[in-house]
Amino acid sequence: MAPSDIHRSIEAVWRIESARLIAALARRVRDVGRAEELAQDALVAALEQWPQTGIPNNPGAWLMATAKHRAIDQLRHRSLTERKHQQIGYELERQQAAFDLESDLDDDIGDDLLRLMFTACHPVLAPETRVALTLRLLGGLSTEEIARAFLVPEPTMAQRIVRAKRTLSQAQVPFEIPQGEQLSGRLASVLQVIYLVFNEGYAATAGEDWARPALCEDALRLGRILAELAPNEPEVHGLVALMEIQASRLRARTDTAGNPVLLLDQNRARWDQLLVHRGLAALERAARLNGARPPAFARFAIAPGPYVLQAEIAACHARALTAAETDWQRIAALYAALAVLTPSPIIELNRAVAVGMATGPAAGLEIVDQLVAESSLRDYHLLPTVRANLLEKLGRYQEALTELERAAGLTTNVREQQLLRGRIDEIVGQLTSRGG
Repeated sequence: MAPSDIHRSIEAVWRIESARLIAALARRVRDVGRAEELAQDALVAALEQWPQTGIPNNPGAWLMATAKHRAIDQLRHRSLTERKHQQIGYELERQQAAFDLESDLDDDIGDDLLRLMFTACHPVLAPETRVALTLRLLGGLSTEEIARAFLVPEPTMAQRIVRAKRTLSQAQVPFEIPQGEQLSGRLASVLQVIYLVFNEGYAATAGEDWARPALCEDALRLGRILAELAPNEPEVHGLVALMEIQASRLRARTDTAGNPVLLLDQNRARWDQLLVHRGLAALERAARLNGARPPAFARFAIAPGPYVLQAEIAACHARALTAAETDWQRIAALYAALAVLTPSPIIELNRAVAVGMATGPAAGLEIVDQLVAESSLRDYHLLPTVRANLLEKLGRYQEALTELERAAGLTTNVREQQLLRGRIDEIVGQLTSRGG
């Protein structure tokens, strides 16, 4: 095998094995930063040795064995440095016994990955830091890849990840699955991080790309893993359903030139029906769990939440063969339920869109106008975008143009700016042709 092929194979192995490797090591050393360093050392060894020796039959076990030996070497060195000779034999014997358990990559791997997710998404970290650390530890992405995805310099992202690991260590965050009352909030943090990754891929907040499908794929992979680890939690399946259905539209969201195509204008024949079916199946699973859950499922049993409702909304679009067949009345009702569950100006803005489609633009505009003074939406470009759309439908074109100009000035995504400028030109052209 050519060296380039071996390196590509090593990269593929790393993407598959890295999360399991780091999770198993973290259980042993009780520190995710040190666990990642040990895993990286094993990767470096693989890059050095496998081109000469070939890829082993069980690459995951090889990486684990190499990382274990490196950990024991570190322990020996640290013990010598600290001049605790009398403890060396005991410590090495204890650590070697812990590391020599059979099937390190398979024993409790589900719980190990779950512990790693809860640790990387711990609330002691800022949301953007949780995202970076999760992609690094569980997604197997390099610092360069994460930085490129979120359009920040690589040194900035590297510092963010280093600070995250240091914060977890200083805060002595336990490598464990939270129990009791802590579980609901901590699980919500994990779901939030996964969906933040997905959203940045689905609708990039900045840059020249309308979407970054690779990030959506990373989020979907994490969501599917979590669904296997927490099979009885409806919100997990709700999030997976939401992401599957939304991801099904990715091919239809841009034209051949990469320009955005809005939902109601998309060619639905281009929607990925496999992803649609997977999403609807996940939603049905969530609905069954919400209906009746035996006491044995209590470990992840929390009340139905916002992801299930959002997945229901996505399903309304997925089930409509054409845009005209969309059940906007149901979507408006689902947004109303979501607003009660998790009140938010953005949810109200989405409800306004649905109400405008179901009842008429005047009803939608009435809701939007109540949000204009909302401070949290002051720099949110979709508020003037939605308001412009409703004003245009009401024939208030000059007001619509003002709103579109404001929206174009607020968005930092180049493709979205072009879309908004195109709408401005269309309205101006219509006014000119009418002599208005």
